[in-house]
Amino acid sequence: MSPMNPINHDGPIGPGIGEGLPGDGTRRTRRAPTAPPAYVLTEDTPVYVISVAAELSGLHPQTLRQYDRLGLVCPDRTAGRGRRYSARDIQQLREVQRLSQDEGINLAGIKRIIELENQVTALQSRIAELVDSLDGAAAALQQREAAVHASYRRDLVPYQPPTPHSSALVVWRPKR
Repeated sequence: MSPMNPINHDGPIGPGIGEGLPGDGTRRTRRAPTAPPAYVLTEDTPVYVISVAAELSGLHPQTLRQYDRLGLVCPDRTAGRGRRYSARDIQQLREVQRLSQDEGINLAGIKRIIELENQVTALQSRIAELVDSLDGAAAALQQREAAVHASYRRDLVPYQPPTPHSSALVVWRPKR
């Protein structure tokens, strides 16, 4: 046997993954997994430990701890109570730093700004829900109105002009 024979496991570089299966002499490659990933990362996924979050935000880890105590930026916690920051938390840390350093706003003012921004976001979300609900109700009303109009009888009634000297009363009875 030559050293490169796929059946020979004692070749100069050894067998590759899935290669050299005894008996068939064919080369096999490993397939990529087809199952979707079980964990999807979003900007709200807590992935950064405090040291990495401090480096990404340009702040000292003790400053991040103080912001957490004050309620400015509240990261998620692990089972062992360690802080885990998300990309959104990092953005918020940068915004707190900008408001504090560039705008000269104190931490209590920054906390109130964040609370008001969160309230505006919640109200905008509620407005969107109500608009969707209203659109659905309007569509349902239009469908009911169309059903009522479709149920109208479309019988023609012959018109007879009134006679000038007649005072008779005419009663119309529909045909059944």
